[in-house]
Amino acid sequence: MFKLGNNLENERFSDKTIEEITRATLEMAKVKTGALMVISRDHDLSQYIETGIRLDARITSQLIVNIFEKNTPLHDGAVIIDENRVVAATCYLPLSDSSSLSKDLGTRHRAGLGISEVSDCIVVIVSEETGSISIAKEGKLIRYADASILKNELIKAQDKEEVKPRRFLKGRGRNEKDVNETKDVSDK
Repeated sequence: MFKLGNNLENERFSDKTIEEITRATLEMAKVKTGALMVISRDHDLSQYIETGIRLDARITSQLIVNIFEKNTPLHDGAVIIDENRVVAATCYLPLSDSSSLSKDLGTRHRAGLGISEVSDCIVVIVSEETGSISIAKEGKLIRYADASILKNELIKAQDKEEVKPRRFLKGRGRNEKDVNETKDVSDK
């Protein structure tokens, strides 16, 4: 079984991965290259990974852009990303049957929304027709996302454990006295 989970740094994927996904998404949006990227969280997506071609490749923006390039063998279907790896491409996803989904959205958006309805993943979608960026999560679609919205959603999906800053106690200040030095004279 292919289990998806957290890495040793207590985050799902690195800040570098966020940068690479964002860069690729913006490049593809600019030239209207359709894309569908599923970013794994806690749910096991192995049944969808099995429908595609396994890659297990380190994420770079160039790799993502090349996968979705028109008329290449891997451009149809979804890419599934786990931690800092592209684990599979050309994956089939369940389609949403939501009646609230706009009629001007096609199969790519229906698939992105569909997988977000049955798992806790976050999905990045680039429209081939308009170049607009959408994000699907928790069965909802955020349309017309820009770079900052995309980055924000990916950062939230990292689920980093909040690390509280440590307080370093230096020596006592000049005006502070040790508790033992302030004994009351009447105790004698």
